[in-house]
Amino acid sequence: MFQLFLRTVFIYFLTLFAIRLMGKREIGELSPFDLVVSIMIAELAVIVIENRGSSLWDGVIPLLTLVGIEIVVSYLSLKSEFIRKTVNGTPNIIIKNGEIMKEELKKSRYTIHDLLAQLRQKDIFRINDVEFAILETSGDLSIIPKSQKRMVTPEDLDLDTKYEGLPIVLIADGVINYKSLEEVELNEEWLLNKLREHNINHPSDVLLATLETNGQFHVTEK
Repeated sequence: MFQLFLRTVFIYFLTLFAIRLMGKREIGELSPFDLVVSIMIAELAVIVIENRGSSLWDGVIPLLTLVGIEIVVSYLSLKSEFIRKTVNGTPNIIIKNGEIMKEELKKSRYTIHDLLAQLRQKDIFRINDVEFAILETSGDLSIIPKSQKRMVTPEDLDLDTKYEGLPIVLIADGVINYKSLEEVELNEEWLLNKLREHNINHPSDVLLATLETNGQFHVTEK
């Protein structure tokens, strides 16, 4: 039983390391090649854990081999357009100027029901409202609405807007982020004073504290 526990822990961390080596893309953004490698890695991990009669190396070597192949092919894809198209495929224009490209639907084995469903997910309910719809290699649908159907932006109205950066996390789950404090040239004393202004005596009582680029301080207690 203890041996099974150790094998499970070892394979877990090895699989986690292998997936991290493959990059940070989400499952929905994986290419067919990446998805196949991920599935095979998962299957190998289960086999090694369940088959206690086999050596760990019987699973480790194939797993690392798959990761090595994935890394090599990914590198070659960066250098060669031919390999990139062969492994990952190419995007297909499904809608062009408001018209459905029937041949592209057939090539992609993509039904009209799939198209309508993904359009609805993008809050688009009429084909005529779409300038271009591109089926990406990951299966996601990128949509460019017609200019008359796009949301109005401040630029369209010739309005000037202020810069909006990302809020800086100063405290997360009761722990002070000293690196963030240094980035904004502030110190712990300033932070504690800010907390006291909100009747909070200790950072451990804070769920989240952030500082906006305009200087506004927001805090949420646990």
